[in-house]
Amino acid sequence: MYPVVRVIKELITNRKAPKLHPLDTHVSYHRCWPQDIDTYFEMNNGRILTIFDLGRTGLATRVGLIDVLKKNSWGLTMAGVSVRYRKRIRPFAKFRIVSKTAGWDHRFVYIDQSIWIGDECATQAMYRSAITSANGIVPPDQVFAALGNEGKSPELPEWIKNWIDADATRPWPPTDSGT
Repeated sequence: MYPVVRVIKELITNRKAPKLHPLDTHVSYHRCWPQDIDTYFEMNNGRILTIFDLGRTGLATRVGLIDVLKKNSWGLTMAGVSVRYRKRIRPFAKFRIVSKTAGWDHRFVYIDQSIWIGDECATQAMYRSAITSANGIVPPDQVFAALGNEGKSPELPEWIKNWIDADATRPWPPTDSGT
């Protein structure tokens, strides 16, 4: 089940939090609840991706993206993700999500997120997202200008560029449809 109550909490909490520059880091605090765990007594890998939504919700609220989306009748979608799982998140563990826009290209915005338990990184995800309108993808430069950031994208780290390049070689649609 989608954590609707947690999303509402993030929207309410972050509506009152200090605003962030579009390239600043948002940190949010959470706990692994019993409904998050799998048969291995740890947070389910799919739930981790859903929990990352909470961090992006807080980030989008604090940088003003939610308001810009509403004002322009734009939508937000995820277009890809690369994830590393390195440490189990056990029931009732407290953790923090660190969310930050790494940069953008002509179509997509790249959001770097990580989950930390104390000083240890448990999971990191790099999301490729797009802002959409009735006419298709909205250029990220236009989105960031609407957020008050007229500058260019920060230089994307080499590993993100490599991921973009590698993903461009991936066949779409997949070659095996199972029929």
